[in-house]
Amino acid sequence: MDQIDIFAQNAEVFIGADDLREKLAAGKRLRAKLGVDPTRPDLTFGHMVVFNKLRQFQDLGHQAVLIIGDYTACIGDPSGRSALRPVLTHDEVMANAKSYLEQAFKVLNKEQTEIHYNSDWFGGMSFGDLLNLSRKMTVARMLERDDFSKRYAEKTPISIVEFLYPLVQGYDSIMVESDVELGGADQLFNNLVGRDLQRDAGQSGQAVLTMPLLVGLDGEKKMSKSYGNYIAFNDTPREMFGKIMSISDETMWKYYQYLMLYTPEQIGRMKSEHPMKVKKDLACLLVSRFYGVDVGKSELETFEKVFSRNELPDEMQEFGWDALSRGDDDALVNIMAETKLFPSKKEIRRLIEQGAVKMDSERVTDAFLAIQRPTAPIVLQAGKRVFFRIVP
Repeated sequence: MDQIDIFAQNAEVFIGADDLREKLAAGKRLRAKLGVDPTRPDLTFGHMVVFNKLRQFQDLGHQAVLIIGDYTACIGDPSGRSALRPVLTHDEVMANAKSYLEQAFKVLNKEQTEIHYNSDWFGGMSFGDLLNLSRKMTVARMLERDDFSKRYAEKTPISIVEFLYPLVQGYDSIMVESDVELGGADQLFNNLVGRDLQRDAGQSGQAVLTMPLLVGLDGEKKMSKSYGNYIAFNDTPREMFGKIMSISDETMWKYYQYLMLYTPEQIGRMKSEHPMKVKKDLACLLVSRFYGVDVGKSELETFEKVFSRNELPDEMQEFGWDALSRGDDDALVNIMAETKLFPSKKEIRRLIEQGAVKMDSERVTDAFLAIQRPTAPIVLQAGKRVFFRIVP
């Protein structure tokens, strides 16, 4: 494959490929831009799709330009939203940005990544500068965006600040003189605004390359922390392996394609193998990518021991009784909540009532079962992935 074919791999929209071909023929090292608004502290595998694409540019010798939207994050990107995003403080944004960068370099080559914070240029912008930028866009053009047009038709409020967002993101492209901007499929409008603004400023308009939105663990909605259907870069190896094993066979192939960059031909050849084996291989590959091959193999061995042979894992978290209870007995739901392994007591009760909790291999269905101070270790299992031991 030539470079343009590699750029186009898995892309949903690729505008300006001929422009890039001309620049490559002239020997230009491309500047590939990706902007991220650190509105949350964790990156998910949904982000990995576009980070993979940026890494491809790096591997071909081009310059990755990562924009940390510390200014735009305080506005809130309206893409794909039916309401105004909550406003974050700058301190919250910067804390998230620090976490973002630590995680981003699990995929990107740090030495080949140019980092910018867009507050560097927006922080000094005057109100007159903002008005001049606003003249570059019409209300009619803004309403071409699906999310804006739907909200307008439904009489859902749209703030002027949200109208400004595509202009602000597009202005980033002028400041870094990007040759191509990457993004998810929901960023197409914003990226095209950047292309238009660059041309208006006398620059060569950037190519635009958008990637599909990865479906989450449910196999239906896009992966999002808001939907709770995500795998995070910072998940533990065991959490990551277990979550991957929970996806459907159909979703598994999409993960091979977008996360591991397998070609349709490679995937076609794998479809003759047993789906369980192929899914285990996927989980092992992805855990290995973030934590190393030895950890990936270890998690595969643990999974097979626990789920294929119904044995207990060799290692599990251990809690002393006095750290979990204030007396000599306590309700099961309270004991489990004190481990901090679960998001809420409501979730714990749901697991117990659905028969997903076992104590020393015996199923428990009473959330308020009184647990006595143990004289020997007690092993609790919640769902398929959570094991922990209570000791006297």
